[in-house]
Amino acid sequence: MPDLKDLPGVEPARVIDRDQHPISRQDISPNALKVLYRLASAGYYGFLVGGGVRDLLLDNKPKDFDVTTDATPEEIKQLFRNARIIGRRFRIVHVRYGREIIEVTTFRAAPDKQLEVSDKSSRKQLQHIDSAQTREGMIVRDNVYGRIDEDAARRDFTINALYYTTDGFKLLDFCDAMADIEDRSIRMIGDATERYREDPVRMLRALRFSAKLGFDIAPETASPIEDLADLLTSISPARLFDEVVKLFSSGHAESTFTLLIESRVREFILGPTFEALERCEPQVYKLVELAMKNTDLRIADDKSVTPYFLFAALLWPPLRLAMKQAGVESMNSSSQFINVANQTISNQLSLTAIPKRISYASREIWELQNRLTHRTRRTIDATLNHPRFRAAYDFLLLREAAGENLGESGEWWTIYQFGDTTQRDELLEQLPNTRRKRRRNKRPSASNKSD
Repeated sequence: MPDLKDLPGVEPARVIDRDQHPISRQDISPNALKVLYRLASAGYYGFLVGGGVRDLLLDNKPKDFDVTTDATPEEIKQLFRNARIIGRRFRIVHVRYGREIIEVTTFRAAPDKQLEVSDKSSRKQLQHIDSAQTREGMIVRDNVYGRIDEDAARRDFTINALYYTTDGFKLLDFCDAMADIEDRSIRMIGDATERYREDPVRMLRALRFSAKLGFDIAPETASPIEDLADLLTSISPARLFDEVVKLFSSGHAESTFTLLIESRVREFILGPTFEALERCEPQVYKLVELAMKNTDLRIADDKSVTPYFLFAALLWPPLRLAMKQAGVESMNSSSQFINVANQTISNQLSLTAIPKRISYASREIWELQNRLTHRTRRTIDATLNHPRFRAAYDFLLLREAAGENLGESGEWWTIYQFGDTTQRDELLEQLPNTRRKRRRNKRPSASNKSD
């Protein structure tokens, strides 16, 4: 194992010995430790870094573990047969152990001179460039490698810039991160305006960490966000979709939603939703609130949260407003409703690139609402066996909990699902047995028959 004292750039760090911090190896993924020890045995330095270290200090269970090292991506890949290099903007190595992926990065540094490129530059034009940014300051390539102190300066927030080493099980703190954790403060490393211009998604990350950790955003970190929020338009809709899912899947969707109400960034990720919320009925607003609470409860219970249910709830306000404006009263398979639903989704697609499989499933949840509330004997089994039934049923319960009068449809479906045969038969007896009337072809009259 290389000696920590010999690591270039380590001198500015405050070294926190094992007896001064609570992190134990027992709380660290064995696979992350394997990566650290393998790097050390090959003569490289390796550190746990980022949210995993932060969460361990806060006595939270880390979602994943990231490693940083002085080894290059190619050198890392040679050490691990189960590794592959990914990414263009940032080259990263994924070391896979079954279903767990340990993300390994090389120490980064700021370039001596940043190449300025068009924000429309193609991947082919950028493929041999290590460092580049747009005229607005957004980094599109960042693969200049450096020392550990330079790497710390390239990270976003101080609370994510603590380094844990197996050499004496110490922590390295280059930017008073421990003080910010104790103060429960989210503070940008460097000039916040410049760092947001480098990557506007950092504004969303600041809000997400604030909601997730219950930390306040430091004034100098928060103040530029309102003026720079429109920089989010330079981020690809596909990346913004991923960021929106992260915002509401951290287990703190309700507090995230509250923070978004107070921030201009809402216009550039969920503009139609927040515009509609200002004009819709109280029950619609309440449903979104309940959906956020329900999402948090599911995550707390280690249950999955599907993006299509999340977007069915988030796009409910603009859908209901559009239905009202178009005079569409029923969420059935009529062309009128389908057009309204498709337009609602299309308006959101200009901001976040929702994959078709997700937007289609969200629309199915909406369409099933009509079948859940307008029940006939003929449609019950088909509705119950629909792949999206359970999600649509949960959505129906949220609507009723929000104050919509749906004729006790939620209770009906609850009993029908979980009741015995007698209870089911009794419920079916109460329903109309409507069938479509077949159109009979008129028989030609005798006078019209050909001879």
